[in-house]
Amino acid sequence: MSYIKGLKCKECNREYKKEPIYVCEYCFGPLEVVYDYEKIKKVLSKEVILSRGKNLWRYKELLPIDGEPVCGLNSGFTPLYEAKNLAKFLGVKELYIKDDSCNHPTLSFKDRVVAVALSKAKEFGFDTVACASTGNLANAVAAHSRYANFECYVFIPYDLEASKVISSAIYGVNVVAIEGSYDDVNRLCAEIASKYKWAFVNVNLRPYYSEGSKTYGFEIVEQLGWQAPKHIVVPAASGSLLTKIYKGIKEFCELGLIKSFDTKFYVAQADGCSPIATAFKENTDIIKPVKPNTIAKSIAIGNPADGVYALDVVKKTGGFAEVATDKEIIEAIKLLADKEGIFTETAGGVTLAVAKKLIEKKIIPKDETIVICITGNGLKTKECVSDVVKRTITIKPSISAFEKLVLSQIRRT
Repeated sequence: MSYIKGLKCKECNREYKKEPIYVCEYCFGPLEVVYDYEKIKKVLSKEVILSRGKNLWRYKELLPIDGEPVCGLNSGFTPLYEAKNLAKFLGVKELYIKDDSCNHPTLSFKDRVVAVALSKAKEFGFDTVACASTGNLANAVAAHSRYANFECYVFIPYDLEASKVISSAIYGVNVVAIEGSYDDVNRLCAEIASKYKWAFVNVNLRPYYSEGSKTYGFEIVEQLGWQAPKHIVVPAASGSLLTKIYKGIKEFCELGLIKSFDTKFYVAQADGCSPIATAFKENTDIIKPVKPNTIAKSIAIGNPADGVYALDVVKKTGGFAEVATDKEIIEAIKLLADKEGIFTETAGGVTLAVAKKLIEKKIIPKDETIVICITGNGLKTKECVSDVVKRTITIKPSISAFEKLVLSQIRRT
Protein backbone atom coordinates (compact mmCIF):
# COMPACT_ATOMS: atom_id res chain seq x y z
CA MET A 1 0.00 0.00 0.00
CA SER A 2 1.26 3.46 -0.87
CA TYR A 3 1.20 6.24 1.70
CA ILE A 4 2.50 8.92 -0.68
CA LYS A 5 0.05 11.55 -1.91
CA GLY A 6 2.52 13.02 -4.40
CA LEU A 7 4.94 15.93 -4.58
CA LYS A 8 4.46 19.55 -3.57
CA CYS A 9 6.48 22.68 -4.24
CA LYS A 10 8.07 24.03 -1.05
CA GLU A 11 7.60 27.60 -2.32
CA CYS A 12 4.21 27.90 -4.04
CA ASN A 13 2.59 24.64 -2.79
CA ARG A 14 1.65 23.52 -6.30
CA GLU A 15 1.05 19.77 -6.32
CA TYR A 16 2.54 17.15 -8.66
CA LYS A 17 2.18 13.43 -9.24
CA LYS A 18 4.81 10.91 -8.14
CA GLU A 19 7.31 11.34 -10.95
CA PRO A 20 11.11 11.67 -11.29
CA ILE A 21 11.02 15.48 -11.14
CA TYR A 22 12.56 17.83 -8.62
CA VAL A 23 11.67 21.42 -9.46
CA CYS A 24 8.38 23.30 -9.83
CA GLU A 25 7.69 24.23 -13.43
CA TYR A 26 5.95 27.45 -12.33
CA CYS A 27 8.20 29.02 -9.67
CA PHE A 28 11.27 26.76 -9.91
CA GLY A 29 11.02 25.91 -6.21
CA PRO A 30 12.16 22.47 -4.97
CA LEU A 31 9.65 19.66 -4.68
CA GLU A 32 9.00 17.60 -1.55
CA VAL A 33 7.18 14.32 -0.89
CA VAL A 34 3.75 14.59 0.76
CA TYR A 35 2.31 11.70 2.81
CA ASP A 36 -1.15 10.63 3.94
CA TYR A 37 -0.53 10.83 7.68
CA GLU A 38 -4.08 9.82 8.60
CA LYS A 39 -3.58 6.54 6.75
CA ILE A 40 -0.14 6.06 8.32
CA LYS A 41 -1.55 6.61 11.83
CA LYS A 42 -3.74 3.54 11.41
CA VAL A 43 -0.84 1.18 10.71
CA LEU A 44 2.31 2.60 12.31
CA SER A 45 2.91 2.42 16.06
CA LYS A 46 5.85 2.03 18.42
CA GLU A 47 5.02 -1.66 18.72
CA VAL A 48 5.08 -2.15 14.94
CA ILE A 49 8.41 -0.33 14.61
CA LEU A 50 9.98 -2.32 17.46
CA SER A 51 8.86 -5.61 15.89
CA ARG A 52 10.81 -4.94 12.69
CA GLY A 53 14.41 -5.49 11.64
CA LYS A 54 17.02 -3.04 12.86
CA ASN A 55 17.51 -1.13 9.61
CA LEU A 56 16.17 2.07 8.09
CA TRP A 57 13.16 0.27 6.60
CA ARG A 58 11.56 -0.20 10.04
CA TYR A 59 9.99 3.22 9.27
CA LYS A 60 8.98 2.32 5.70
CA GLU A 61 5.52 3.94 5.80
CA LEU A 62 7.30 7.29 6.23
CA LEU A 63 9.60 6.66 3.27
CA PRO A 64 8.62 7.39 -0.36
CA ILE A 65 8.44 3.93 -1.94
CA ASP A 66 5.29 2.07 -2.97
CA GLY A 67 6.61 -1.48 -2.87
CA GLU A 68 9.45 -3.27 -1.12
CA PRO A 69 13.03 -1.90 -0.97
CA VAL A 70 15.67 -3.29 -3.32
CA CYS A 71 18.73 -2.30 -1.26
CA GLY A 72 19.73 -0.91 2.13
CA LEU A 73 18.40 -3.98 3.92
CA ASN A 74 21.33 -3.75 6.36
CA SER A 75 21.68 0.04 6.38
CA GLY A 76 20.68 2.34 9.19
CA PHE A 77 19.98 1.80 12.88
CA THR A 78 23.49 2.88 13.79
CA PRO A 79 24.52 3.34 17.43
CA LEU A 80 23.59 6.29 19.61
CA TYR A 81 26.39 6.45 22.19
CA GLU A 82 26.25 8.24 25.50
CA ALA A 83 29.64 9.93 25.26
CA LYS A 84 30.56 10.07 28.96
CA ASN A 85 34.27 10.76 28.51
CA LEU A 86 33.65 13.56 26.05
CA ALA A 87 30.84 14.95 28.21
CA LYS A 88 33.20 15.13 31.19
CA PHE A 89 35.85 16.86 29.07
CA LEU A 90 33.34 19.44 27.79
CA GLY A 91 31.72 19.85 31.19
CA VAL A 92 28.21 18.86 30.09
CA LYS A 93 25.68 16.60 31.79
CA GLU A 94 24.27 14.48 28.96
CA LEU A 95 25.98 14.12 25.57
CA TYR A 96 25.22 11.60 22.82
CA ILE A 97 26.88 10.78 19.53
CA LYS A 98 24.76 9.47 16.67
CA ASP A 99 27.43 7.50 14.86
CA ASP A 100 26.90 6.86 11.14
CA SER A 101 30.64 6.29 10.70
CA CYS A 102 29.76 2.59 11.00
CA ASN A 103 26.76 2.59 8.64
CA HIS A 104 26.54 -0.36 6.23
CA PRO A 105 28.00 -0.73 3.67
CA THR A 106 30.01 2.45 3.00
CA LEU A 107 30.43 4.04 6.44
CA SER A 108 28.40 7.24 6.10
CA PHE A 109 24.83 8.49 6.42
CA LYS A 110 24.61 8.52 2.62
CA ASP A 111 23.77 4.81 2.74
CA ARG A 112 20.35 5.89 4.05
CA VAL A 113 19.45 8.30 1.27
CA VAL A 114 20.83 6.06 -1.48
CA ALA A 115 18.85 3.03 -0.30
CA VAL A 116 15.66 5.07 -0.66
CA ALA A 117 16.65 6.69 -3.97
CA LEU A 118 17.63 3.44 -5.68
CA SER A 119 14.50 1.66 -4.47
CA LYS A 120 12.49 4.48 -6.01
CA ALA A 121 14.59 4.38 -9.18
CA LYS A 122 13.66 0.72 -9.59
CA GLU A 123 9.97 1.57 -9.20
CA PHE A 124 10.29 4.25 -11.89
CA GLY A 125 11.91 1.73 -14.25
CA PHE A 126 15.40 3.25 -14.53
CA ASP A 127 18.31 0.98 -15.41
CA THR A 128 21.12 3.51 -14.81
CA VAL A 129 21.80 5.47 -11.62
CA ALA A 130 24.20 8.35 -11.09
CA CYS A 131 25.12 11.18 -8.73
CA ALA A 132 27.15 14.33 -8.20
CA SER A 133 29.23 13.80 -5.10
CA THR A 134 31.93 15.05 -2.75
CA GLY A 135 32.78 11.41 -2.00
CA ASN A 136 30.47 9.71 0.48
CA LEU A 137 27.48 9.77 -1.84
CA ALA A 138 29.56 8.35 -4.69
CA ASN A 139 30.66 5.49 -2.43
CA ALA A 140 27.08 4.71 -1.43
CA VAL A 141 25.62 4.91 -4.94
CA ALA A 142 28.41 2.69 -6.26
CA ALA A 143 27.94 0.04 -3.55
CA HIS A 144 24.14 -0.06 -3.56
CA SER A 145 24.00 -0.06 -7.37
CA ARG A 146 25.85 -3.40 -7.40
CA TYR A 147 23.34 -4.99 -5.02
CA ALA A 148 20.36 -3.60 -6.93
CA ASN A 149 21.82 -4.40 -10.39
CA PHE A 150 21.99 -0.91 -11.90
CA GLU A 151 24.48 0.51 -14.39
CA CYS A 152 26.22 3.30 -12.46
CA TYR A 153 28.08 6.58 -13.05
CA VAL A 154 29.45 8.74 -10.25
CA PHE A 155 30.74 12.28 -10.84
CA ILE A 156 33.23 13.81 -8.41
CA PRO A 157 35.58 16.81 -8.13
CA TYR A 158 39.03 15.99 -9.52
CA ASP A 159 40.83 16.77 -6.23
CA LEU A 160 38.85 14.42 -3.99
CA GLU A 161 40.64 12.42 -1.28
CA ALA A 162 42.23 9.27 -2.76
CA SER A 163 40.54 7.00 -0.21
CA LYS A 164 37.10 8.17 -1.32
CA VAL A 165 37.92 7.72 -5.00
CA ILE A 166 39.12 4.16 -4.41
CA SER A 167 36.04 3.49 -2.26
CA SER A 168 33.89 4.10 -5.33
CA ALA A 169 36.14 2.59 -8.00
CA ILE A 170 36.41 -0.76 -6.17
CA TYR A 171 32.83 -1.56 -7.17
CA GLY A 172 33.67 -1.41 -10.86
CA VAL A 173 31.37 1.54 -11.60
CA ASN A 174 32.15 4.47 -13.90
CA VAL A 175 33.97 7.13 -11.87
CA VAL A 176 34.19 10.50 -13.66
CA ALA A 177 36.35 13.27 -12.16
CA ILE A 178 35.47 16.85 -13.13
CA GLU A 179 38.00 19.67 -13.24
CA GLY A 180 36.19 21.98 -10.86
CA SER A 181 34.42 22.21 -7.50
CA TYR A 182 31.38 20.22 -6.40
CA ASP A 183 29.14 23.01 -7.67
CA ASP A 184 30.66 22.58 -11.14
CA VAL A 185 30.06 18.84 -10.90
CA ASN A 186 26.46 19.39 -9.86
CA ARG A 187 25.75 21.77 -12.75
CA LEU A 188 27.08 19.26 -15.26
CA CYS A 189 25.01 16.47 -13.74
CA ALA A 190 21.86 18.57 -14.03
CA GLU A 191 22.60 18.96 -17.77
CA ILE A 192 23.22 15.22 -18.21
CA ALA A 193 20.04 14.38 -16.29
CA SER A 194 18.01 16.54 -18.67
CA LYS A 195 19.43 14.73 -21.71
CA TYR A 196 19.72 11.08 -20.64
CA LYS A 197 17.13 8.85 -18.97
CA TRP A 198 19.27 8.23 -15.91
CA ALA A 199 18.26 8.32 -12.26
CA PHE A 200 20.46 10.99 -10.70
CA VAL A 201 19.78 10.43 -7.03
CA ASN A 202 20.45 14.03 -5.99
CA VAL A 203 19.02 15.68 -9.11
CA ASN A 204 15.82 14.26 -10.66
CA LEU A 205 15.26 11.88 -7.72
CA ARG A 206 16.18 14.44 -5.06
CA PRO A 207 12.70 14.71 -3.45
CA TYR A 208 12.72 10.94 -2.76
CA TYR A 209 16.43 10.62 -2.01
CA SER A 210 16.45 13.32 0.67
CA GLU A 211 13.65 11.61 2.60
CA GLY A 212 16.09 8.88 3.62
CA SER A 213 17.79 11.35 5.97
CA LYS A 214 14.68 11.39 8.15
CA THR A 215 15.62 7.94 9.42
CA TYR A 216 18.66 9.47 11.14
CA GLY A 217 16.24 11.58 13.19
CA PHE A 218 13.75 8.73 13.72
CA GLU A 219 16.49 6.60 15.23
CA ILE A 220 17.72 9.32 17.57
CA VAL A 221 14.21 9.70 18.99
CA GLU A 222 13.67 5.95 19.31
CA GLN A 223 17.10 5.34 20.84
CA LEU A 224 16.55 8.11 23.40
CA GLY A 225 13.48 6.26 24.65
CA TRP A 226 10.95 7.92 22.35
CA GLN A 227 11.88 11.48 23.15
CA ALA A 228 13.62 14.22 21.21
CA PRO A 229 16.86 15.79 22.44
CA LYS A 230 16.97 19.42 23.55
CA HIS A 231 19.90 20.23 21.25
CA ILE A 232 21.25 18.65 18.06
CA VAL A 233 24.35 19.76 16.14
CA VAL A 234 24.34 18.82 12.44
CA PRO A 235 27.02 19.27 9.75
CA ALA A 236 25.70 21.15 6.74
CA ALA A 237 26.68 20.75 3.10
CA SER A 238 23.52 21.24 1.04
CA GLY A 239 21.57 21.70 4.29
CA SER A 240 19.25 18.79 3.50
CA LEU A 241 20.26 16.52 6.40
CA LEU A 242 19.32 19.11 9.02
CA THR A 243 15.97 19.89 7.42
CA LYS A 244 15.07 16.21 7.13
CA ILE A 245 16.02 15.36 10.71
CA TYR A 246 13.70 18.18 11.72
CA LYS A 247 10.96 16.89 9.41
CA GLY A 248 11.35 13.37 10.78
CA ILE A 249 10.99 14.42 14.42
CA LYS A 250 8.02 16.60 13.47
CA GLU A 251 6.37 13.61 11.75
CA PHE A 252 6.83 11.45 14.84
CA CYS A 253 5.10 14.18 16.83
CA GLU A 254 2.26 14.48 14.29
CA LEU A 255 1.72 10.72 14.40
CA GLY A 256 1.62 10.67 18.19
CA LEU A 257 4.80 8.60 18.53
CA ILE A 258 6.15 11.36 20.76
CA LYS A 259 4.06 13.89 22.66
CA SER A 260 5.99 17.01 21.73
CA PHE A 261 9.45 18.35 20.95
CA ASP A 262 11.33 21.58 21.44
CA THR A 263 14.67 20.60 19.92
CA LYS A 264 17.03 23.40 18.95
CA PHE A 265 19.00 22.80 15.74
CA TYR A 266 22.56 23.99 15.16
CA VAL A 267 24.35 24.24 11.80
CA ALA A 268 28.03 23.26 11.74
CA GLN A 269 30.13 24.36 8.77
CA ALA A 270 33.79 24.69 7.88
CA ASP A 271 35.22 28.21 7.95
CA GLY A 272 36.38 27.72 4.36
CA CYS A 273 32.86 26.94 3.12
CA SER A 274 30.15 28.41 5.30
CA PRO A 275 27.41 30.07 3.24
CA ILE A 276 24.62 29.00 5.64
CA ALA A 277 26.45 30.00 8.81
CA THR A 278 27.46 33.31 7.22
CA ALA A 279 23.85 34.11 6.35
CA PHE A 280 22.81 33.34 9.92
CA LYS A 281 25.48 35.59 11.40
CA GLU A 282 24.62 38.38 8.98
CA ASN A 283 20.94 37.96 9.85
CA THR A 284 19.88 37.57 6.24
CA ASP A 285 17.80 34.99 4.36
CA ILE A 286 20.04 35.29 1.32
CA ILE A 287 22.54 32.45 0.93
CA LYS A 288 25.52 33.86 -0.97
CA PRO A 289 27.48 31.20 -2.93
CA VAL A 290 31.14 30.82 -2.01
CA LYS A 291 34.18 29.07 -3.46
CA PRO A 292 35.15 26.23 -1.07
CA ASN A 293 38.58 26.25 0.54
CA THR A 294 38.67 23.70 3.37
CA ILE A 295 39.91 20.23 4.27
CA ALA A 296 36.29 19.29 4.99
CA LYS A 297 35.59 18.38 1.37
CA SER A 298 32.61 16.15 2.14
CA ILE A 299 30.60 19.23 3.17
CA ALA A 300 32.26 21.71 0.80
CA ILE A 301 29.21 22.84 -1.16
CA GLY A 302 29.47 26.52 -1.97
CA ASN A 303 25.92 26.90 -3.25
CA PRO A 304 23.73 24.76 -0.94
CA ALA A 305 20.43 23.67 -2.50
CA ASP A 306 18.61 23.52 0.84
CA GLY A 307 20.56 26.26 2.57
CA VAL A 308 17.62 28.62 2.96
CA TYR A 309 15.46 25.85 4.47
CA ALA A 310 18.19 24.76 6.89
CA LEU A 311 18.58 28.39 7.93
CA ASP A 312 14.83 28.61 8.53
CA VAL A 313 14.87 25.53 10.81
CA VAL A 314 17.77 26.94 12.83
CA LYS A 315 15.99 30.26 13.32
CA LYS A 316 12.53 28.93 14.17
CA THR A 317 13.87 26.40 16.68
CA GLY A 318 16.06 28.97 18.43
CA GLY A 319 19.30 27.35 17.33
CA PHE A 320 22.55 28.80 16.05
CA ALA A 321 25.15 28.46 13.29
CA GLU A 322 28.91 28.35 13.76
CA VAL A 323 32.08 27.49 11.85
CA ALA A 324 35.34 25.64 12.50
CA THR A 325 38.77 26.33 11.04
CA ASP A 326 40.83 23.55 9.48
CA LYS A 327 43.03 23.47 12.59
CA GLU A 328 39.98 23.16 14.85
CA ILE A 329 38.59 20.39 12.64
CA ILE A 330 41.76 18.32 13.01
CA GLU A 331 41.89 18.89 16.76
CA ALA A 332 38.25 17.78 17.07
CA ILE A 333 38.92 14.60 15.07
CA LYS A 334 41.76 13.80 17.48
CA LEU A 335 39.60 14.68 20.49
CA LEU A 336 36.77 12.34 19.49
CA ALA A 337 39.23 9.52 18.86
CA ASP A 338 40.96 10.11 22.18
CA LYS A 339 37.85 10.42 24.35
CA GLU A 340 35.40 8.02 22.68
CA GLY A 341 37.44 5.78 20.37
CA ILE A 342 35.58 7.01 17.28
CA PHE A 343 37.53 7.98 14.15
CA THR A 344 35.46 10.46 12.20
CA GLU A 345 36.09 12.11 8.87
CA THR A 346 36.44 15.87 8.53
CA ALA A 347 32.69 16.56 8.58
CA GLY A 348 32.52 15.00 12.04
CA GLY A 349 35.47 17.13 13.06
CA VAL A 350 33.51 20.19 12.00
CA THR A 351 30.47 19.09 14.02
CA LEU A 352 32.38 18.40 17.24
CA ALA A 353 34.50 21.55 16.91
CA VAL A 354 31.37 23.66 16.49
CA ALA A 355 29.57 21.90 19.35
CA LYS A 356 32.59 22.57 21.59
CA LYS A 357 32.54 26.27 20.67
CA LEU A 358 28.81 26.59 21.30
CA ILE A 359 29.11 24.90 24.69
CA GLU A 360 32.07 27.11 25.68
CA LYS A 361 30.12 30.22 24.62
CA LYS A 362 27.13 28.99 26.69
CA ILE A 363 24.92 29.05 23.60
CA ILE A 364 24.23 25.36 24.26
CA PRO A 365 23.47 24.83 27.99
CA LYS A 366 25.59 22.30 29.86
CA ASP A 367 22.69 20.67 31.73
CA GLU A 368 20.45 19.61 28.80
CA THR A 369 20.48 16.70 26.34
CA ILE A 370 22.87 17.26 23.42
CA VAL A 371 23.26 15.09 20.31
CA ILE A 372 26.25 15.46 18.00
CA CYS A 373 25.84 14.02 14.49
CA ILE A 374 28.83 12.06 13.20
CA THR A 375 28.06 11.27 9.57
CA GLY A 376 31.17 9.60 8.11
CA ASN A 377 34.24 7.50 8.85
CA GLY A 378 37.77 8.82 9.28
CA LEU A 379 39.24 6.02 7.19
CA LYS A 380 38.07 8.00 4.16
CA THR A 381 40.06 11.14 5.02
CA LYS A 382 43.25 9.78 6.58
CA GLU A 383 45.33 12.27 4.60
CA CYS A 384 44.02 15.13 6.73
CA VAL A 385 45.49 13.80 9.96
CA SER A 386 48.52 11.87 8.72
CA ASP A 387 50.92 14.64 9.79
CA VAL A 388 49.49 15.15 13.29
CA VAL A 389 49.19 11.63 14.67
CA LYS A 390 51.67 10.23 17.17
CA ARG A 391 54.91 9.09 15.58
CA THR A 392 55.45 5.35 15.10
CA ILE A 393 58.43 3.96 17.02
CA THR A 394 60.39 1.30 15.15
CA ILE A 395 62.62 -1.02 17.20
CA LYS A 396 64.58 -4.25 17.00
CA PRO A 397 62.72 -7.39 18.22
CA SER A 398 64.28 -7.38 21.72
CA ILE A 399 63.18 -6.49 25.24
CA SER A 400 66.19 -4.21 25.68
CA ALA A 401 65.26 -2.22 22.59
CA PHE A 402 61.69 -1.95 23.87
CA GLU A 403 62.79 -0.67 27.25
CA LYS A 404 65.41 1.70 25.85
CA LEU A 405 63.46 3.20 22.95
CA VAL A 406 59.84 2.89 24.02
CA LEU A 407 59.48 2.86 27.80
CA SER A 408 62.25 5.38 28.36
CA GLN A 409 60.66 7.76 25.86
CA ILE A 410 57.23 7.43 27.49
CA ARG A 411 58.74 8.10 30.93
CA ARG A 412 60.47 11.24 29.64
CA THR A 413 57.18 12.62 28.33
